[in-house]
Amino acid sequence: MKRKQSGLTFIGFVIVLAIAGLFIYVGMKLVPMYTEYYSLKKALASLASEDGIANRSAPEVKEHLFKRLYMSYALDIKKEHVKIERYETSWNVIVDYETRRPLIANLDVVGKFHAEKVLTRKAGD
Repeated sequence: MKRKQSGLTFIGFVIVLAIAGLFIYVGMKLVPMYTEYYSLKKALASLASEDGIANRSAPEVKEHLFKRLYMSYALDIKKEHVKIERYETSWNVIVDYETRRPLIANLDVVGKFHAEKVLTRKAGD
């Protein structure tokens, strides 16, 4: 009785390795985009928990937001991406931005992000 060896061939191993490498490479491009977005969400939540933030002017609110973003190294978010609207007793901060990263040759990965937070007079209101 002949026993035939079975298993992964070298060509099969190279193909699996190439596919895994591609996924890792794409992940290396996507993860920084999403960590920046979650830094933005964290900065907005931190800003909303600050007492008396709704009593400040719009430029002061924007300045406080960008100080928090600077500490988180969120450098793709620019001042023109932030829109601040006044409600009766609060501010509504809207951030819409797009970030683009080169992937392979002439292919790019584009991420469109939107974050919104209402800043009230008292923290937790």
